[in-house]
Amino acid sequence: MIRNALEASPNVIPFEARPDTGFRHWLTQSRSTLAVSTYQAGMLAFFSWNGETISVFLRRFEKIMGLDWDGTRLLLATRHALLVYSNSKVLAHRFREPGRYDALYLPRVSYPHPDLHIHDVALGPDRIWMVNTRFNCLAYPSDEHTFEPVWRPRFITDLVPEDRCHLNGLAMRNGQPAFVSALSETNTAGGWRDHKVAGGIVVDYASGEIVVRGLTMPHSPRVHEGSLYVLNSGAGELLRIDPDRGSTEVVCRLDGYLRGLTFSGSHALIGLCQARETQIFGGMPVEIAHDRLKCGLAVIDLRSGTRVGLLEITSGCTELFDIRVLTGQVRPAIVHADAPDALEAISVPGCYFWLRPENVIKD
Repeated sequence: MIRNALEASPNVIPFEARPDTGFRHWLTQSRSTLAVSTYQAGMLAFFSWNGETISVFLRRFEKIMGLDWDGTRLLLATRHALLVYSNSKVLAHRFREPGRYDALYLPRVSYPHPDLHIHDVALGPDRIWMVNTRFNCLAYPSDEHTFEPVWRPRFITDLVPEDRCHLNGLAMRNGQPAFVSALSETNTAGGWRDHKVAGGIVVDYASGEIVVRGLTMPHSPRVHEGSLYVLNSGAGELLRIDPDRGSTEVVCRLDGYLRGLTFSGSHALIGLCQARETQIFGGMPVEIAHDRLKCGLAVIDLRSGTRVGLLEITSGCTELFDIRVLTGQVRPAIVHADAPDALEAISVPGCYFWLRPENVIKD
């Protein structure tokens, strides 16, 4: 059992998770960390192997959803800001306890915004991409405006804050958008709510064509080793899609509402959620198929569709949104922009300093 009291407060539910043997084995062999956004619980979690057991590092971020990682930068979508963090490996070794951490993510850029309901985000080679769900579009963050709209589905006729189709997922390929998911093909305010069970779609970014219809609240489209995958969330399914034929293949079925998908070699990492309320999630096929839905992380062997590991979160969190594998990092940390550590860390090309009070020369 993994336990972590995020805050010393009687009002905070302790975070607890139970990894099975398969999950422990996978995480140990991967020599990596899983970064997970929890949305409802408002936390970013780092799961890693410390040599003896699985450890979890938690930080509060309000309504955190999409995240991405490019080896150095970590991108987070929160309720009122798009945040860019950068790893300083040198400073990590002197953070808190010398030698304890091998990565330290420090705040670098913040793009504040009203609540745009940003879902998936991506770090392109020269651009940051975000799924602006409230305005039904893909967008860039902007230095001059709240955001810069770039693309929207053909059936969306206006740039308005009406969440008409619940655009939510973005699959990147070679650093550029490739496919986008939405919960329906509707062009009215909140229209997707009447089409939750079988209205979901995946759209080809370049052509604008819908490549598959009839999905149940799809999320997290991803391209991996040339294949397109998507979570058919309301059915608890991982699908492999042939965009040319419009056909789908069920890779696996799980006992949770699915959100968050990433890959590591021949394995898929999938987030499982419990249905949070009946108004949106009630009556989904996955609820009918299972007596109880789980919250956690599943490791799937793509060659067989077999679940080979599970980290079940049993307390403190009922929903996940996104996942990334931080390859080669086994003990990362992250600090908020207003934390004392962030205000004392200095990084310039070739030089790194901790501006500790005892090291400062007084005027």
